[in-house]
Amino acid sequence: MTNGDTAASENIDDLLPRAGTGPLSGQVVVDFSRVLAGPYSTMMLADLGATVIKVEGPKGDDTRHWSPPVCEDDATYFLSINRNKYDIVLDFSDPADLEVARKLAARADIIVENFKPGGLAKYGLDYESVTQTNPAPNPEVIYASVTGFGAHNALPGYDLLVQAMSGFMSITGSPEGSPYRAGIAVFDVITGLHTAIGVLAALQHKNTTGEGQLVETNLMSSAMSGLANQSGAYAAAGVTPTRMGNAHPSLYPYQPMATKSGELIVAAANDGQFATLAQVLGRPDWLTDDRFAEATTRNAHRAELEPELLEALAQHTAQEWFEKLTAAGLPCAPINTIAEGVERAKDLGLDPVVETGQGERVIPTIRNPIRLSKSEVAYDLAPPELGADDERVRAWIDTL
Repeated sequence: MTNGDTAASENIDDLLPRAGTGPLSGQVVVDFSRVLAGPYSTMMLADLGATVIKVEGPKGDDTRHWSPPVCEDDATYFLSINRNKYDIVLDFSDPADLEVARKLAARADIIVENFKPGGLAKYGLDYESVTQTNPAPNPEVIYASVTGFGAHNALPGYDLLVQAMSGFMSITGSPEGSPYRAGIAVFDVITGLHTAIGVLAALQHKNTTGEGQLVETNLMSSAMSGLANQSGAYAAAGVTPTRMGNAHPSLYPYQPMATKSGELIVAAANDGQFATLAQVLGRPDWLTDDRFAEATTRNAHRAELEPELLEALAQHTAQEWFEKLTAAGLPCAPINTIAEGVERAKDLGLDPVVETGQGERVIPTIRNPIRLSKSEVAYDLAPPELGADDERVRAWIDTL
């Protein structure tokens, strides 16, 4: 680190301070991303201590306007993926603002963007410009670029399109019904996680060699990876998976099952667990039935086993079976609403809701799932109001 870098680091600690000593403390992330995949990734980095400067256009991130629901006047969509960030508004069509953006890029340790492929080149904010051709090049930067379908494909990168094009929707829903999307933008979230992993890998490379690099992720490739055993079935065996409703293609029973009142997730993922299920349900005869005793034959004869299972489960309610089966050590679960799920996490001691921010602006958000024994995750900055930190970010830029 040069003397200038040291001074800049000291200045940012004064002007844009972060609480705690997270593992990414001191890393400056310039966040040119918007909507979900990029902001989710940069929030993960911010939670781990990085100083993240979110750059928004004059109208703000699209998700600021995605409501309801709202918390006071803020869209909860935006709040859920933008904590622990400082915020500045820059209009790239304004030469003065563009100069500020280029100065930020020149000082960043990490840049994350999810513009359309090539969309930042005209502003001199693409990887080549930032690292080579700008008046103040930054060759050591880790530059993460998130697209929908790869850097050389201009298709719009919307999660719903990827859910459809990847094949995900073809395996989601009832066999007799229409394909369904997931209840969340699942591949945006997975891509955000993949992007954070890529940035951390590049950071380790930089710590070892001093070299920055380009990190590229895209929703379609993350979908291929996230489809896991389903895409792997086609790649390795030429099998095209199909919709099975809530059933599992390789395990049975491993799905919601009707009871006397309500449905219960029953997960007998191996023969030992199925033996437990059979004993608790009062059907030990299943264990000596060649059709049901072992996973392979049980899966092949699921149509014959299912009515017998349902008949046994009809003797008690979902809650009663949950208590009985849990006591016997069998994996099972009630089907909760989101509210019930959050409350259940609280009951389990997971503290899922954390107050983020300080002073007059404190926002409840969902806790980062990572627990570190030596360097705690921080929640010192509430999701920012639009342009809330313009003066402080510009003051820091002026010191460089």
